[in-house]
Amino acid sequence: MTDSDPDIIIRIAAKGDGITADGRHATLTAPGDRLLPDGTVERGPHHVAPPCVHFPACGGCELQHLDDASLSDFVTGRVVGALAGQGVTAQTVLPTHLSPPMTRRRASLRAARSGRKITIGFAEAGSHTLIDLTMCSVLDPRLFALLAPLRDLLALILPDKRAAHVRMSLIDQGVDLLLEGVRVEGLAADEGLGDFARTHGLARLTIDEGDGPQTRWEPEAATVTFGGVAVGFPAFSFLQATPDGEAALVAAVRDAMPETGAIADLFSGLGTFALALGAARPVYAAEGARDVVLALKLAGQRAQRRMVADHRDLFRRPLTPEELNRFAAVVLDPPRAGAREQVMQLAASTVPVIAYVSCNPASFARDAVHLIAGGYRLESVRPVGQFRWSTHVEMVGIFRR
Repeated sequence: MTDSDPDIIIRIAAKGDGITADGRHATLTAPGDRLLPDGTVERGPHHVAPPCVHFPACGGCELQHLDDASLSDFVTGRVVGALAGQGVTAQTVLPTHLSPPMTRRRASLRAARSGRKITIGFAEAGSHTLIDLTMCSVLDPRLFALLAPLRDLLALILPDKRAAHVRMSLIDQGVDLLLEGVRVEGLAADEGLGDFARTHGLARLTIDEGDGPQTRWEPEAATVTFGGVAVGFPAFSFLQATPDGEAALVAAVRDAMPETGAIADLFSGLGTFALALGAARPVYAAEGARDVVLALKLAGQRAQRRMVADHRDLFRRPLTPEELNRFAAVVLDPPRAGAREQVMQLAASTVPVIAYVSCNPASFARDAVHLIAGGYRLESVRPVGQFRWSTHVEMVGIFRR
């Protein structure tokens, strides 16, 4: 085998299929595999046995056949490739962070009922068919442990031939569970909810029968903690997928911050960065979701932080250069679509440092073009693979004037 062998898989494409040296695609292959003339694959040194019995049918994972070295290369390649597609090069590409197995603390599963059978799991790739999970190599065991007893609970509250969403988060008090699309009718169903919550020590149980979420169990106020500050947690609010992934993102941002001066955290959410970075400095946090920004504002007040939490739609009303120029640094953590409207204003500003946290390398690269055109240089990128064995990639890019 040589690097020029046209039958050897040399890299993994963005959607997870392997690509040979001569450009052919093959699913479920790893770098170093050989694609034989009959279409079969001769496994190479980076092809490993998947840890989960549901792979590859389950749509929750796409890359369990890769070893860690290849998985890390894939995450890095997604970031570098997206930048190259826009003609952008980072001065430094930092080592990729990969989250360990069974550390996912937030998950949205589907449940379906057919007669007496309750199925809970992820859908098959490219299908609506559910995989009934008997194990999971990505979920935190505390979340997975609820699936078997949930089947019994859903037998009481999920109508036949109906589907529901099971949304779970690990928060300060334990598991926060939101069930959507169920119907609670009668004393047995009502008592079943209470018994389930008590027996399994839930932090909170919320039901949405179609007319909005209703809390049915919450012994103490549900919170998540960032930077030592507990923040009220609206049901199934956004959290970084894993604690270690969050720590890697926060560390990359913190390392880029100047020692002094006020910072702005745009698309702040519940304060992952605003609270982690703002213990000893003023912070302005802007967020478009009203319940989230109110929770952050209250938490900041209770902790006596020097923080302004602003309910602001940054797509329709981005901060202007005049507003931005007051800050020593800006942290940007937008949704998957990116933040073009805000980025255009940043490009016209004099902010010395921008730490851009992204869950989509493609939209990050498009936004980076505008920042670079405005006079910034992309000093570094840190790829992060929080969604282990998935093609979903996150990153932090540091821009400086």
